[in-house]
Amino acid sequence: MADSERTLAERLLAGDKRALARAISLVENDDPEGWALVSEVYPRTGRAAVLGFTGPPGAGKSTLLAALTKLERARENTVAVLSVDPSSPFTHGALLGDRIRLSDHFLDPGVFIRSMANRGALGGLSEAALQAALLMDASGRDVILLETVGVGQAEVDVIDHADTVVLVLMPGSGDSIQALKAGVMEIPDVIVVNKAEHPLTDTMVREIKAVLALGPRGGWQVPIVRTEAVRGHGIEELSEKLADHRAYIHAEGTLSERRRRNLMNEVLAIATFRMRRELEASLRDDAAVQELLDRVVTREIDPASAATTILERSAVDS
Repeated sequence: MADSERTLAERLLAGDKRALARAISLVENDDPEGWALVSEVYPRTGRAAVLGFTGPPGAGKSTLLAALTKLERARENTVAVLSVDPSSPFTHGALLGDRIRLSDHFLDPGVFIRSMANRGALGGLSEAALQAALLMDASGRDVILLETVGVGQAEVDVIDHADTVVLVLMPGSGDSIQALKAGVMEIPDVIVVNKAEHPLTDTMVREIKAVLALGPRGGWQVPIVRTEAVRGHGIEELSEKLADHRAYIHAEGTLSERRRRNLMNEVLAIATFRMRRELEASLRDDAAVQELLDRVVTREIDPASAATTILERSAVDS
């Protein structure tokens, strides 16, 4: 059957890169056709390994993903990369060297690379990120790599999108030290200390081990992998640790639990986003609401009380 005769869903399921790009654009633009497409192909998802990477800017996440992509392609696995960091090399916001390294993959039919603006979404991942990952999965990609912006408390929702979460740090960085805070250190399944040629690498590894020792003792002991992504050092070991974690969650039966949690959180996130949009649209030209907001500004009523009033009104109207 000619491409012109096949539906977008059929071309996507056949692995057509242009169909995948078109599908992600539809979802990202909140086009009803995109959501209908996700619904159609959803039964064909759940096969790809989804790996999430988070960490402070400058830690070398994108370079690390490029090195992992090269390794996976050498193993004849197909790869999709979704970067939600607006400063990443995928959006031409990094040094020329990074773009040159990544350019090796752009013409590879076994690699699909896509950037997605976070559009101010808390958590570093936009509302459409998991939908994009589902479309990548449906297109037959073996491995999906998610790169998320930041490493603060607001970025921890990468766990809602990945089977395995990797925290990428770099020695000698204040941002990386901030990642040692409780809450962020509870996220990762694997920790990478990139740019490990730095003289402070040993110090950082000791600090990480000290923080991990304070946490709960689970069945999975979080490994710390030293890498020099630019030179490709440590990438094989990282790949082994990722495979070990996947084997562990398969053996423990927790992969399905993670995915259930991830999908439930995504349902709630989409519902919340749509409810907020509808609420804003319905209240934008409401004179009573504007008067209520004015009273908040003049300190006559507190924000929580105003929100309660708005919700009560919305409930009555519906």
